[in-house]
Amino acid sequence: MAYQAFETLQQHKAQLHNSVQLGSGVQLAAWSNRNDRITQESADHHTLSLYVADGYECYQKVPGGWRNGGGPDRFCIMPRQYESTWDIRSDLSFVHLYCTDQHLRHLLEQTWDRSPASIHVEQRTFGEDAQITLLYRQFLLNCDWQDSANQLALSSVSTLLMSHLLQHYTQLQWRLPAVRGGLAPMVLKRVREYVESHLEQPLLLADLAAQAGLSEFHFARMFKHSTGLAPHQYVMCRRLQQAEKLLRHTPMPLTQIALECGFSSSSHFSNRFKAAYGCAPMQLRQQER
Repeated sequence: MAYQAFETLQQHKAQLHNSVQLGSGVQLAAWSNRNDRITQESADHHTLSLYVADGYECYQKVPGGWRNGGGPDRFCIMPRQYESTWDIRSDLSFVHLYCTDQHLRHLLEQTWDRSPASIHVEQRTFGEDAQITLLYRQFLLNCDWQDSANQLALSSVSTLLMSHLLQHYTQLQWRLPAVRGGLAPMVLKRVREYVESHLEQPLLLADLAAQAGLSEFHFARMFKHSTGLAPHQYVMCRRLQQAEKLLRHTPMPLTQIALECGFSSSSHFSNRFKAAYGCAPMQLRQQER
């Protein structure tokens, strides 16, 4: 879907550095801007923004003048139907997550098994939240968005960010339900078999949760309880193990191995393989000769 805040930035001086639309319809975008004045008009979606670098001279229009307070790791929430005007007087790098009320309601109903009459997302400007910073920096910004093998990690972290938003920045303030125990052995077997038969595809958290008949939130926690790994860690591990097997026992070209194991390109694959095994894929193959 098209997000109005995204399109507005594209019509101004903002530079788009990266963007990915996840299977659930949630979108991530990495931007930079300077010397620009932007009015974000009333939109039908929510925007969660984190300042990645600079932003000290970013001002928001308020009654009676302009207010600043930006800087690295400050966050802003622009709820749906909220209009704001910004004056960016020097460098600013930031990341946006765009989602709709429908996304939040679906997550609420799946996680809490409840459906509120309405969801009121709070407006925040130049806030600080260690959990938002951690999720953005450790998981989103350390991840190549264009590698299809990372779609599972991206969708997982986006779900965690939206869940955090619901818990702490809406009128609901619902505590997360307790999850006790892991997946039943037959369910875990079904999920693992699904992973094995779809390694070449850009898996999402929703795909795996559907195999277990659980919400994404409950599935992720129960899967980790059963395996000791988050779903995206497990899938990446299996992709690399399958790639290692193909490198050792087949003459298959590197590009073909990468694609069969769910990586977008041989370079993406080589980077992940080297990080995990300490050597490039072709070095491993040469050692086998």
